[in-house]
Amino acid sequence: MKYLCLVYHEEGSLEALTQAEYDALVDDALAYKAELESTGRGLSANALQSVKTATSIRVRHGSVSITDGPFVETKEQLGGYYLIEATDLNDAIRLASKIPSARIGGVEVRPVNELRPE
Repeated sequence: MKYLCLVYHEEGSLEALTQAEYDALVDDALAYKAELESTGRGLSANALQSVKTATSIRVRHGSVSITDGPFVETKEQLGGYYLIEATDLNDAIRLASKIPSARIGGVEVRPVNELRPE
């Protein structure tokens, strides 16, 4: 089953890292992505650009509303994701607990509801 692991953190916590700490975190994330891919369990993983680049779109009664910035105001922002293949939720949680960014934020694990099964 596919699970989406949404990586949340405060952008300020990333900005507060030294260059060496940031580089180590990125290196760890790339290594974990490669590890997941090598076992066939990592389907996709990417970081997102700053929340400052976000655009939110809502459609109400046929009218489109566009707002600069994230959809909701929260303490932590969505910073990236891992799409993984896991046998069950416990397996997905085990894999998600190894995502390096979990050390400075949190990871939400959600099963994918495939609209058109492959």
